[in-house]
Amino acid sequence: MLNCIVIGAGIAGLSSGIALHKAGHRPVIFEAYGAPSDGIGGFLTVAVNGFDALDTLGLKGAAANLGFSTPLMSMYLGSNGKHLADFDYGGTLPDGTTARTMTRSELYGMLREEAGRRGIRIVYNKRLTTLDESHRGVRADFHDGTSEHGDMVVGADGLHSRVRKLIDPTSPAPRIIPLLNTGGIVPAGVLTHGLMDVEAGRMKMVFGKRCFYCYMQDPDGRTWWFANPLQRSSEDPSTLDSHARKAWLTKLVAGDRTIMAAIVTATNDIIRPYTTSDFPSIPRWQRGRLVLVGDAAHAASPSSGQGASMAIEDAVTLGRSLQGLQPVSISGALARYENERRTRAEAVVEWGRRNAAPKIRGQFKRVFEDLVLPVVFRGIARKSEDNFEWVYRHHIEWDAANSDVC
Repeated sequence: MLNCIVIGAGIAGLSSGIALHKAGHRPVIFEAYGAPSDGIGGFLTVAVNGFDALDTLGLKGAAANLGFSTPLMSMYLGSNGKHLADFDYGGTLPDGTTARTMTRSELYGMLREEAGRRGIRIVYNKRLTTLDESHRGVRADFHDGTSEHGDMVVGADGLHSRVRKLIDPTSPAPRIIPLLNTGGIVPAGVLTHGLMDVEAGRMKMVFGKRCFYCYMQDPDGRTWWFANPLQRSSEDPSTLDSHARKAWLTKLVAGDRTIMAAIVTATNDIIRPYTTSDFPSIPRWQRGRLVLVGDAAHAASPSSGQGASMAIEDAVTLGRSLQGLQPVSISGALARYENERRTRAEAVVEWGRRNAAPKIRGQFKRVFEDLVLPVVFRGIARKSEDNFEWVYRHHIEWDAANSDVC
């Protein structure tokens, strides 16, 4: 049994703790913030490959009760309302499971509850400062002067990972994608009855004149939406108060032939815009007894729709790689984990970057693309199932030999 120090109690950290416990080890999770992050964050979608990974942890059923099913996407032009194409969001698993959209807090809460059920300890207000690795184990030092000793350390501490910098001080900074992220949820009954122009569970994605955005309705009548305005050096919308933020975003979408302006106007709590970042690649995911998972290793643009799913896949693969291991075998197991995950993870990051690229549209590019996008999307739609199968049909066989993964 390994004593595993997990740095970060988000989706990646909790999933890693659960997977390590399933593998027969003793994880303890350390979180820099002073309390659980219940109610914090926007919303996300867990794709079918994420559900497949959750099934390995015995959590697919619990996750399938969160949020609502979002198996379909439809693409439109905002300038004229033209329909471009329809896509499946990853298809359906054999048992009928589809992609589901939920708040980050819902997924986080389910994972934290499972960690508690398994007796996994989560310690808050522990900001990592240094790691001291030796042949006997690892000592993690925290900002409050305390330390923890373990056999290995899992860095699940996100985009600006401290563990990543301690593994490799030359590791590059995240790459900035010139898109902002914002969004919100409109309660049921607020929008005028009959205004919604898309069926429940279908994502309507729009290449607007000045902004890409998406909205959808859940079975209870709430409207969920996000937007990706261009990030411009001449303005910083993150500094706007809630009233000014709503006015700024309404102005961006008001010229489109959609209901987005009404949706923004009806939203009380609009997420403060934040920058989009990703990692094209980093030199090292692991060193000795130290390893990275989730955004700490391979942050993908939200345009991939794979952030949470990839973090859960990482956790399952890590746990699988460490089954039955003793401390002397750790470095080899972590190298196998990286070998199994790196190519796929970096391909998903690149896929997310390509998905984000058409959203980066100035006025002249927008006019040209509005002419060619209908042709482009017709071609993509014809072969979408084959194109995207590598993303959504990934399966990790927990009981297979460590050298095998499909």
